[in-house]
Amino acid sequence: MEYRTDRDSLGEVKIPKDAYYGAFTGRAIKQYHVTGKKSHPHLISAFVMIKRSAAVANIQTGAIDKRLGSVIIKACDIILSGKHQDQFVIEEINSGAGTAFNMNANEVICNVALEILGKKKGQNQFLHPNDHVNMSQSSNDTYPTAMHVAILLNLKETIPAIDMLIKSISKKAKEFSSFKKIGRTHLMDALPVTLGSEFAAYATSLSKAKNAIVLASKELEFVGLGGTAVGNGANTPNGYRKIAISELGKISKLNLKAEKDMQHSLQSKFAVANFSSAVRNLALELNKIANDIRLMASGPIAGLSEIGIPAVHAGSSIMPGKVNPSLAECMNMVCFGIIGNDTAVANAAQAGQFELNVMLPGMLKAVLDSTDMLKNFVPIFSANLIDGLSANEERLQQNIEKSPVIVTLLAPKIGYQKSADLFKESLKTGKTIRELVTSQKILTDKEIDSLFK
Repeated sequence: MEYRTDRDSLGEVKIPKDAYYGAFTGRAIKQYHVTGKKSHPHLISAFVMIKRSAAVANIQTGAIDKRLGSVIIKACDIILSGKHQDQFVIEEINSGAGTAFNMNANEVICNVALEILGKKKGQNQFLHPNDHVNMSQSSNDTYPTAMHVAILLNLKETIPAIDMLIKSISKKAKEFSSFKKIGRTHLMDALPVTLGSEFAAYATSLSKAKNAIVLASKELEFVGLGGTAVGNGANTPNGYRKIAISELGKISKLNLKAEKDMQHSLQSKFAVANFSSAVRNLALELNKIANDIRLMASGPIAGLSEIGIPAVHAGSSIMPGKVNPSLAECMNMVCFGIIGNDTAVANAAQAGQFELNVMLPGMLKAVLDSTDMLKNFVPIFSANLIDGLSANEERLQQNIEKSPVIVTLLAPKIGYQKSADLFKESLKTGKTIRELVTSQKILTDKEIDSLFK
């Protein structure tokens, strides 16, 4: 491999000749071997959008020569079109405050811009990654802003997946509306409900959880771009912040607004932690639904067997014909991952000191990982599991008729104690409540029918 020699504040660094990154990135990639994964595509887009917006603001405020500012904008547009994505080589977990990734972005944009100027990569005497691409910025305000933008961009792709699931479950609620079944509390028989009402409640829970996520995302629309190192806007020209955030909102198509308290935006990660907890709460609801489906589908002989599940693949490598609730189990594992990610975010959110929280890359990885899992798997869960569920009407009806708990419906007429005696007798003899009540002439069939309705 051929190399070139780039320089930074620490000295000379050998860089692959064709690489668009520079000395800082060259040093950083030797240090941060954590996940083996490069940074998220939405983080790359968010950072390049920020650099472009900063260049526009610097031109308009007279902070940078128009020729140099314009070539930075052109370089950003080239990258946003999809080129040079492989040059963002810093892993998703890297240096505190994401300085390594910020410099990776500065260097790639700088070298693309240098080629536009007819210069060679690394000829930073003509255009510099710090002095020009990073002008009026710090990692401390660009990375938190990029976090918000990346999360919001990912959320745009996640919400349709959640809506798809709510629609699928709501459709099943209507389909199952006439199927009566025994309810359960404490995993024990309880008063009857309908299979449809159970699914309608699932849809309500998911709708509430989704709405909470959307509400939490509104806090992410407030960004601290322009706060630079400690939130006081040092080294920014007058008017820069307003222009930069306005430009960023336009190019990202997000409703971004300037956070009034810039120090808050750098030292506190409330908005990210709040969003993460809302995603976790959705996972708790999804987990409960997946658990219920697994229980209702258990069997087919020795379990509840109240619903049938579609076979997406053979359930066992040794037991022929076995069908497992594999997609519900996968959903459980997705939810466990989201809950763990939120724990990581919570710990990172309280780990900042004074004017800066440096745990930003870890927080962002966790949140994007959670929303990635949702947007990737929830549509599969909807189409290949929920849409294919069927009701075992015969089993549902048998459970209602055989369960002594329906004596509860007679209690207002015959009293609690007499009902409890009938419950125990039903369990002991195997006779249904209807059979006991009619044989003992406690109530007529007509009276029983009226109470059971």
